[in-house]
Amino acid sequence: MSPNRSVLYLYFAWIVAVVATLGSLYFSEIRLFQPCVLCWYQRIEMYPLSVILGIAAFTSDIKITKYVLPFSIVGGLTSLYHYLLEKVPGFAPIKPCAQGIPCDYPWINWLGFITIPFLALVAFIMISVLLILVNRRNK
Repeated sequence: MSPNRSVLYLYFAWIVAVVATLGSLYFSEIRLFQPCVLCWYQRIEMYPLSVILGIAAFTSDIKITKYVLPFSIVGGLTSLYHYLLEKVPGFAPIKPCAQGIPCDYPWINWLGFITIPFLALVAFIMISVLLILVNRRNK
């Protein structure tokens, strides 16, 4: 497979990261949804991907995958845990009192299963798959 296809995968991964970052900012800054602690962790894992993948795509640096794939995988695991907190009864620990926004509160619930952590999980999975494709094509 040509390196051009790998660079194209990098561009797609970058677009997914940018859309996820802008979606996150839309929910917090326009819709005024307050992010919980796990949302902040997911942001910490997604926002750098928007910058790093953009630089890698524009410079055709396909070796970047070994540095950014861990961010994407850890972000996906964080999103999965957050989604389970929202959707699986009894998964969230019992907290009599807590400060801040609870992590098990779904701000959106489209079609009964699409929540903000679900959207983040889909983005992290898409980025991870694209980065794995880049990695496999260049071995």
